[in-house]
Amino acid sequence: MGKKKSMKEMSFLDHLEELRWLLIRSTIAILAGGCVAYYYSDFIFDSVIFGPKDGNFVTYRFFCELAQKYDLDQSFCMTELPFELQNRTMEGQFAMLIWTSITVGFILAFPFILWELWKFISPALYEKEKRNARYFIFVSSLLFFLGVMFGYFVITPLSINFLANLTISKFVVNSIDIQSYIGLVKSTSLSTGLVFELPIVIYFLSRLGIVSPSFLRTYRKYAYVIILIIAAIVTPPDVISQMIVTIPLVILYELSIFISKFVVKKQELKNT
Repeated sequence: MGKKKSMKEMSFLDHLEELRWLLIRSTIAILAGGCVAYYYSDFIFDSVIFGPKDGNFVTYRFFCELAQKYDLDQSFCMTELPFELQNRTMEGQFAMLIWTSITVGFILAFPFILWELWKFISPALYEKEKRNARYFIFVSSLLFFLGVMFGYFVITPLSINFLANLTISKFVVNSIDIQSYIGLVKSTSLSTGLVFELPIVIYFLSRLGIVSPSFLRTYRKYAYVIILIIAAIVTPPDVISQMIVTIPLVILYELSIFISKFVVKKQELKNT
């Protein structure tokens, strides 16, 4: 009895040890990616982070051409956005340099982190599922990077344009703190990247029996309402702009329903 208990404790401790090394290796990968980002910090800040601040940013040009072609709202047709950035703390720019480098490091290291996570959970999987590791890493990484790009090229510039042009009075001038601006760019891009992982999350939740296709269908209308609200907030008041934001998110949700249905059906076939 005591021997069995000891073996269980060792097994649990072994899992904790493996988790500890997972976190250590992932942290090292993020820091390595952060060093690369630090080396290219001039390009990352001038061309990437501050890109949506430029009135000639690719997204603004696209929406401007779209608006001119279909005679829609032309608020994106501008040469510059009506705000300036400022740093109001002594260590502000240094802190932004370090944390932005770490954020970029996390994005670069994301496939490696997934690989480490897969190695951690693989002992609980079937042999066939273990062989699908490469597909899991590829699909998850692809969805994440697509989400980051969608957040950066679509959601971020739309949000910046909306917030920069929103005024409560002519006496208020927009002098935006650099931490607020960079925080918006980072949080929007990262959160959208994680939202695009929804099909992967639904896959595992469906395998565990926590989520079912009927559950997702039941709450579909609520999900659509939330998506439409988000699209209405970050886009100008025209249908085409709102659809550009709405359609990918709707496709993502419908894909999640299909994946959940596939998983549940496969499990039912195994049980028969």
